[in-house]
Amino acid sequence: MPEISQLPEVTISDCAAAVTASFADAFAELDGWRNELAGGETSVRPTDLDAHVEGLVIPALTGASPLFVGAGFIAAPGYVHGRDIHFAWWLGPQAGNPLLGSSSAATRLDFAARAYTDYVRDFRTLEWYQVPQSTNQTHVTGPYVDRLCTCEYIFTLTMPVRIGEGTPMLGVVGADISVRRLESIVLPLFLAADRPLALVNAVDRVVISTDPTVQVGQLASHSGDSVACSGLPFRVLVGPDRLPRF
Repeated sequence: MPEISQLPEVTISDCAAAVTASFADAFAELDGWRNELAGGETSVRPTDLDAHVEGLVIPALTGASPLFVGAGFIAAPGYVHGRDIHFAWWLGPQAGNPLLGSSSAATRLDFAARAYTDYVRDFRTLEWYQVPQSTNQTHVTGPYVDRLCTCEYIFTLTMPVRIGEGTPMLGVVGADISVRRLESIVLPLFLAADRPLALVNAVDRVVISTDPTVQVGQLASHSGDSVACSGLPFRVLVGPDRLPRF
């Protein structure tokens, strides 16, 4: 085993690249699902859609060390026969979830069993749906506290599903990544850097920090060095001695 002094130096750019790579893998998975769902039909039966989506997302939710904590497809109004609202969405196995308890298998999101779900009744106004619809681009929403399913800080990744360019959107395919799971992937690299680091979102809200006094969700106020995470609304901040107090 090499001496610590012989290990390559970890830079802020290395850390930003690790975050970029994690999200790139996630969006690659979603893009495969999108291609499978854009099959040329302008309307579908709910049972057919559910079976299709379930077959796509379950492996990503139940494999070894899954990145996603939830995934599925939210249909545009009118795409599913007889349904203005249709969520084909599954949650991965849960450990001590305050809403769901513990489970060893993926479960279907059941609105009937959830309190406080009125805000999704007009889901077309929500960021994770509205932005992909209006821009025809992939989007990252968050981090925010998921009060519908996991009660954790999560990101929601979504991308529009269309049969072809210029056609109406059939819905959005998406997945949730918990901050905790992202942290387990990138934090060891962040900790190996020689200065304190923080990952922040587009409005400088802290996502991950190597300073234990800085909490997820706090707003950063920092004028030091930073490196953007390519193609993502995130950047890594670096401090000379410690991260600034917020």
